Amino acid sequence: MKLASTTVDPQYPKAILFDLLTALLDSWTLWNQSAGSEQAGRAWRAEYLRLTYGCGKYVAYETLVEEAAANVGLAKSAPRALENNWLQLAPWSGAVEALEQLQAHCKLAVVTNCSTRLGRQAAQIFPVKWDAIITAEEAGVYKPDPLPYRMTLDKLGVLAADAAFVAGSSYDMFGTAKTGLKTYWHNRVGLALVEGAPPPDMASPNLDGLVAWAAQFGTSASNHAR
Repeated sequence: MKLASTTVDPQYPKAILFDLLTALLDSWTLWNQSAGSEQAGRAWRAEYLRLTYGCGKYVAYETLVEEAAANVGLAKSAPRALENNWLQLAPWSGAVEALEQLQAHCKLAVVTNCSTRLGRQAAQIFPVKWDAIITAEEAGVYKPDPLPYRMTLDKLGVLAADAAFVAGSSYDMFGTAKTGLKTYWHNRVGLALVEGAPPPDMASPNLDGLVAWAAQFGTSASNHAR
């Protein structure tokens, strides 16, 4: 049974947008398993991120995954395994609990660099009611182009100043900075900040501090305004 969103709390942002495949789901493990080893999976994922975040205009997600695999010398069986086992994606520890707590205070949305089919399948892994799910395919461009974030805010009817974003990769910070979204970077695997990326408002190796950070949103916004 999925929980319904409730009244927005003025101390919280009116909406929190989430990267899906890195901030909320442990896609690293599935990529590593599909590649045959952690080393191969990391190399494949790094190449995929490079292609995706440098792509701009939407090219089929599945195509970029296959291209990244070929670029690092993986067989075609790797991207096939990734798609065949897609629903084995597992939430990071603390993700479900954080979403369930936040849903009582603000709208929740997904902004993901993925195809609509796979993005919606992955979003439904969580037992929450999403107020919006925007994929790169729907936006026509990949993050960090500001358009996917803005489309999501428009669908929610929320201004960027009243919303926050939870990133899984520092590439997102290029887009959230241009959009005006405060950002919590869930840096689970200890990635380095991408060169030139604006720093997040908060960085953490887990989601343990997300709810407390969000609960201070209204206070910090008021202080900033003063």
